[in-house]
Amino acid sequence: MRPKKVAFLTAGGLAPCLNAALGGLITRYTEVAPEIELLCYRAGYKGLLLGESIVVTAKERAAAQILVRHGGSAIGNSRVKLTNVKDCLKRGLIKEGQDPLKVAADQLVRDGVDVLHTIGGDDTNTTAADLAAYLAKNNYQLTVIGLPKTIDNDVVPIRQSLGAYTAADQGAVFFDHVVAEYGANPRMLIIHEVMGRNCGWLTAATAREYLRRLDRAEFVPGLGLSREHIAIHGLYIPELALDVAAEAQRLRAIMDRLGNINLFISEGAGVESIVAEMTARGQEVPRDAFGHVKLDAINPGKWFGDQFAKMIGAEKVLVQKSGYFSRAAPANIADVALIRDCVHHAIECALRRESGVVGHDEERGDALRAIEFARIKGGKPFDVSVGWFRQMLAGIGQPAGAAARPAAH
Repeated sequence: MRPKKVAFLTAGGLAPCLNAALGGLITRYTEVAPEIELLCYRAGYKGLLLGESIVVTAKERAAAQILVRHGGSAIGNSRVKLTNVKDCLKRGLIKEGQDPLKVAADQLVRDGVDVLHTIGGDDTNTTAADLAAYLAKNNYQLTVIGLPKTIDNDVVPIRQSLGAYTAADQGAVFFDHVVAEYGANPRMLIIHEVMGRNCGWLTAATAREYLRRLDRAEFVPGLGLSREHIAIHGLYIPELALDVAAEAQRLRAIMDRLGNINLFISEGAGVESIVAEMTARGQEVPRDAFGHVKLDAINPGKWFGDQFAKMIGAEKVLVQKSGYFSRAAPANIADVALIRDCVHHAIECALRRESGVVGHDEERGDALRAIEFARIKGGKPFDVSVGWFRQMLAGIGQPAGAAARPAAH
């Protein structure tokens, strides 16, 4: 039976696809099924729990494509796990004795929602799966269709997550400005910290985009503006083991010759070592509602700076993080095309009441389909054996090193 009312929510961290996906969904529904009522929950699952929503009127439908030109999420995000009762209670989203899943389910029933589109990462979509399972168990048939949003590009088994192309491109733009600081101080160490908790794809892809920018640039080596000065001298991701002492020796030689070093570092690359150090000192490791280490609080970039600075003789260390710059950007051409394909397929699934997370399924020949929720999980490692990555490391002059953990595919 075709749905009568459809709701949308965005959740988790920002990515350059949220407004574009929301705008695409509203526009496409208006084109193919204008009779269906549309509703947006404010601030993700928080708004669902509190019953805070926006009715999409004819005026918003007509203007929905404007959203594609903007970054962020117009309807707002939050990090809420419906099975984490303690956290929901602490944040005032439920009352003592309430089950967040029941509160959310009751709200959907009151609102008469038949289909819920969730735009988020693995946590968002597995939470949606928990909600759908709860409703089915209680004889309320809700179709839940997720769209995979994460700039880390680490959702199993999805080939390409929405927003990741743009984040890599914008991270390269960010560093193109920051790298000029190489001449601001003698023996400068610049660390570009890129988002990516468990997966190095974004760091690698950002480095690739930055090097492509260098390929198009012109230089004046005689006056000190050479490609080598603004090149990448080291790239560190969670999937590759790092011998700090050996790497510092290699970098010291470059520092002595050039007078500066530029490093690209995935924020997840040093987390295990940092957490081990904090635990050994008896410090509490800050974590979010999903149990993830709060990376901003432990500051991986600073840790790398502290590790390398003395060993390579840096006079000044500059740590710059591109994450918030890149994740809030409007979707680029490549992402807009991917988002359009996924949105159209998501609505086809909605009209036939088929649940799942829409993406190109790496385990089913890269077919675009609604992937079963049970198969969705985060933390897919980047495949460090791919040719372009190995060539990039060779061009940097960095040994490939041993894989710290096997790739998923």
